[in-house]
This record gives sequence, structure tokens and C-alpha cells, in this order.
Amino acid sequence: MTESVYHIPVMLAQCTDGLAIDPNGTYVDVTFGGGGHSKEILKHLDKGHLYGFDQDQDAEANIPENPNFTFVAANFRDIKKYLRLYGVKKVDGILADLGISSHQIDEPTRGFSTRFSGDLDMRMNQTAEISAKEVLNTYEEVKLHKIFGIYGEVKNAKTLAQAIVSERSSKPFSTTEGFTAFLKKYAPRGKEFKYFAQVFQALRIEVNDEMAALEEMLLGAVELLKPEGRLVVMSYHSLEDRLVKNLIQKGKFQGELEKDFYGNPIRPLEPVSRGAIVADAEEIAANPRARSAKLRVAKKVGK
Repeated sequence: MTESVYHIPVMLAQCTDGLAIDPNGTYVDVTFGGGGHSKEILKHLDKGHLYGFDQDQDAEANIPENPNFTFVAANFRDIKKYLRLYGVKKVDGILADLGISSHQIDEPTRGFSTRFSGDLDMRMNQTAEISAKEVLNTYEEVKLHKIFGIYGEVKNAKTLAQAIVSERSSKPFSTTEGFTAFLKKYAPRGKEFKYFAQVFQALRIEVNDEMAALEEMLLGAVELLKPEGRLVVMSYHSLEDRLVKNLIQKGKFQGELEKDFYGNPIRPLEPVSRGAIVADAEEIAANPRARSAKLRVAKKVGK
């Protein structure tokens, strides 16, 4: 399985530059995937070391044969725990390319895409208990309403939740093809594919507990970074980007920025990039997935 087939890394140069790599430093790629970003980081290392995290078993096919690399088969929410097992207490930089890989989208059996007929799965960790099928067929209406409204920003989330509960009583949902056929009745005319994407995104976030996992990873990253260490995060939807932006700018996920007695901001990170970095037109033309990517770079406060 080649990297180009598995996943084309977005803003590769910008991510690498954002890390300001020390050839002898310790780095973490918490979303290894196809290994594109990791392989680029490794080119800049001499005696340094890179740890690559991924909970998806398919990613293991892309592990590079490099003595400076260690693969960690785990969810990035447990970054602190697993690095501790390797004796790593502090790192020089952490990279996170959030969202879903091209491979996961293009593999029909994974159930992430509306383009194929497959099982309603959507688990990034294929050993996890809850799949999209369980969510659709067992969750209460009020919980489905919340998931579609918050995670998918679906306008008619309540109507959709009611319809799903009614439909599943006689015909449980089992395939992506069957579910998208059902969704057509509730999608705005002319905007069907956008609607499908919103609903599928909401299900994927719920199945993989993505928002809570992201919060845990970000808090762990703040603790792990050395003073001046870099945090580089690329997100693909507003929910993720808002968490990252708030942590960098305010030092927390919600609320206002706190200041000390002298009016200095109290936050563990400070932004390196002014606002979000986005892909240029040339990259977007070559890789449409880059269109929605927002890259933020921060460094740990302190000396």
C-alpha cells in the first residue's frame, strides 16, 4: 500500500516548517496515517527521534524502516501515557493532522464515505465497540438530535432524529447506501451531497469520540512540550479549529483570556502563525481535500 494511494499529506512544507525541527530533538506525529508528514520530519532528523501515533490498524502498513522512528498503536488522547512507557517526559514538537485519511474515505468496507456501499461502521479503531450502525439503531432520539445539530450543524437535526427512530423500528439501518437513500428525503434540494457529508461527519465524530479525544490530546501536548516547543495542528472543520484556536489564544477551550495582576496573558501557548494558515490555489487544485484545511502553529511559553 503506497503512501500516495493511502493519503496525500496536506501543507507538508508548512507543517514541517512550523515544527522548527532540531535535528537532535524529540517529535511526535499523533496522526501517522499514510506516514507522509512523518517521513518528511524524519528527513530533518540526525540523532533525534520521532514517535508516530495511530489507532487505525491499516496505518501500520506504512511504517518506515528508520531507526529514528517508533510507531505507537494507540489513540492520540493517550499521548502522555504511551510516551511515558518509552521514557519520554518532554518533547520538542507535536504535529496533528486531524480528520479522516483519504484511505479511510476510499475504503468501502470502512463506511466513512457516501460514495460507496459498505457497512455502517466509521470506526477509526476497528476493535472499538460502537459503530455508526449502533448509533443509528440504538441511540435515543434526543441524543441523535444533539449529535446531528452540534457535530454536523444539520439544520433539520430534530426532524431527522425523529425520522431515524421511526424508520429503524421496522427497518434497522445497516449499509451506507441504504442510509443515504433514506437521507435523500430530508436533504435540501440541490444540496444533497453537502447534507450527506454533514450527517456522516456527525456520526463519525460520535463513533470515535473525536472532540473529547482532541481535548485530551491537546492538554497532554501542552504538558509534554518543552519551553519554546512547537504545537502544529491542522483541522478540517470549525469544531476542531475552534478548540485549537481557543487553547492557543486563551489557554482554555471556553471562556475569556485570563490575565495576571500586570495585565499579561495567562496561557501556556502563544501563537507563532498569525491566524490560520491555509493551502494555496495550486495545492487545492492538486488535492481538493486541502480546501478546508486550517493550520495553526503555537509554541510553549517559557524558557
